[in-house]
Amino acid sequence: MLAMDLLYARAQMGMSLAFHIVFAAAGIALPLLMVLSDLKARRTGDADYAVLSRKLAKGTAILFAVGAVSGTVLSFELGLLWPHFMGTYGEVIGLPFALEGTAFFTEAVFLGIYLYGRERIPPGLHLFSGVMVALSGAASAFFVTLVNVFMNQPSGFTPTPGGPVDVDPVAAMFSPGWLHQTAHTLLACYQASAFAMAGIHAFVLLRHPGAAFHRKALSIALPLACVTALLQPLVGDLSAKEVARTQPVKLAAAEGLFETQRGAPLSVGGLPDVETGTTPYALEIPKGLSILAFADPNAEVKGLNDFPRDEWPPVAKVHLAFQVMVGTGSAMALLAGVTLFLRWRHKAWPEGRRVLGGWLLCGPLGVVAMEAGWLVTEWGRQPWIVRGLMRTADAATPVPNLAVPFWTFTLVYLFLGAMVTFLLVRQVAGTLPGHESEEVAHAH
Repeated sequence: MLAMDLLYARAQMGMSLAFHIVFAAAGIALPLLMVLSDLKARRTGDADYAVLSRKLAKGTAILFAVGAVSGTVLSFELGLLWPHFMGTYGEVIGLPFALEGTAFFTEAVFLGIYLYGRERIPPGLHLFSGVMVALSGAASAFFVTLVNVFMNQPSGFTPTPGGPVDVDPVAAMFSPGWLHQTAHTLLACYQASAFAMAGIHAFVLLRHPGAAFHRKALSIALPLACVTALLQPLVGDLSAKEVARTQPVKLAAAEGLFETQRGAPLSVGGLPDVETGTTPYALEIPKGLSILAFADPNAEVKGLNDFPRDEWPPVAKVHLAFQVMVGTGSAMALLAGVTLFLRWRHKAWPEGRRVLGGWLLCGPLGVVAMEAGWLVTEWGRQPWIVRGLMRTADAATPVPNLAVPFWTFTLVYLFLGAMVTFLLVRQVAGTLPGHESEEVAHAH
């Protein structure tokens, strides 16, 4: 395959995933926030929480529709752009794809019940349908992530020159490290969505401090945002230890480590130079990487030079994405810690302008961290599509001239993104003081 065609194939898949992951993550997390709002409304009788639940349900419906479209496109792209991958390993990894489809249809059924069954079915059944939407969305992300786990750490079959034999679909679905990576992914979905929601309502409260609806909405978003922000670094640390053990070349690229070392330092910042084998401008924390990777300050950490040069991932890109992920994750964890401390000290969620300003600034960071983490995973596995078994170049379609579909789909995604943004902005605008929609005004 020509290098330019491979580039377009990878770019199209990457662009599709980068778009899909944002709206899919919101579609996974909003149902949980919707159910939490519903529960609060039932417990307190406060109409604002009922309105918030309705707003979140509408947002879920919008994002579900776009996620369905972009997810369908991705399923076609897997077969059209990477036919050798699907042809060779489809039977090995088909089970989680099938279960993801089941979860998707389950979510669609219960979302319809939740949207159109309000005040038409018993309250308990209506709440149950919302819980099922949240669980089905999480299950869908769980099963899709298992496919990525397999690509990073293939298992459940015996490789032969003629293809996989002795296939065990269940063992392939639960490849080593599945627990850490699925937990990391699900937490990222909830964290990104909760931080975005908190940032939006913090922005409104900075402009309209007396907006009771947005203060209550913030009280729904903050607990999920704080809990996920503090759990994510812990799960991320477990994932990093798994990567250090099973994918040492990815860890070396993420840290810009070229030479194998005992007591390897942790590099903060810098930009790796593959020609000189150094990472200029990095701040090094002595023995930090050995401690984080193996919980031993004198542990040996393999460097890139221990691996064939043609098996190196794009070192600078992986390192930069990893630094962005860790940096944004640390900032969110710090803000969450401060917020919970103030919540404990004052027995109420903080509403000071400094804290609200912090949430406004950190609102987009969950999405940034999620995208950066996905790039670390995908770039870090290169040049393999199935690590150690099939190279990305060997998996791609032989069809030339992929520039036309790439730019076509890019325009389609930009249009969909603009429409979703417009619709979600309208949902928020209907809650602003002086511009309340009829349901918000009636609640007050």
